[in-house]
Amino acid sequence: MTMKKMPVWASLALLLAFASGCKTTGANTNSQAPWLSQLIQQLEQEAPANPPAKVYRYTYNNQEVYYLTGRCCDIPGKLFDKDGNQLCEPDGGITGKGDGRCTDFAEKRTNETLIWEDKRER
Repeated sequence: MTMKKMPVWASLALLLAFASGCKTTGANTNSQAPWLSQLIQQLEQEAPANPPAKVYRYTYNNQEVYYLTGRCCDIPGKLFDKDGNQLCEPDGGITGKGDGRCTDFAEKRTNETLIWEDKRER
């Protein structure tokens, strides 16, 4: 019993079929919360920040939270719960210490995961 060679076009079609079934892990996947996707889309429509905006996921006080880095200088970062409710501003502002509602965030946060980073050039 001999095996026939598969035509090149058939091999490519098969490869494309497998590749189209793969999921991406980018910031705008369907598994992401709608409020977070909207926040990222809003950031992408604004001028790039310096330093670039980033969104991280952490565990803080036994809950999943999302941290949006401060845009620059005195502009505070923002901490959100998993439903998109703003919990506090952990850093930034005139004092650099945020709004004072989660002063222990930097020390207690764990499980850092970068969710999105603005890679556009300023």
